[in-house]
Amino acid sequence: MKKLLLPIVAVLVIASSCTENSRVKNFGGEGTINLPQGRKLINITWKEDEIWYLTRPMNSDEVAETYKFHEESSWDAIEGTYNIVESK
Repeated sequence: MKKLLLPIVAVLVIASSCTENSRVKNFGGEGTINLPQGRKLINITWKEDEIWYLTRPMNSDEVAETYKFHEESSWDAIEGTYNIVESK
């Protein structure tokens, strides 16, 4: 039992010390980015463990949308998803 407990604790410590960006990109799972009110998403990308997104002011005739930025890995092993939420 002791041999099993140590690796589990190590994984939990490592996972809790990562940023949300690192966890989503490197270990899979989901994260959410709530854009500032009145901003429209133009583009989004990764640079190492950082996520960069380009926005612009939302026009009065546009509606707020939610986007999924999804990683599709070659081996379907660890895939992360970011939900990008706009608000008016």
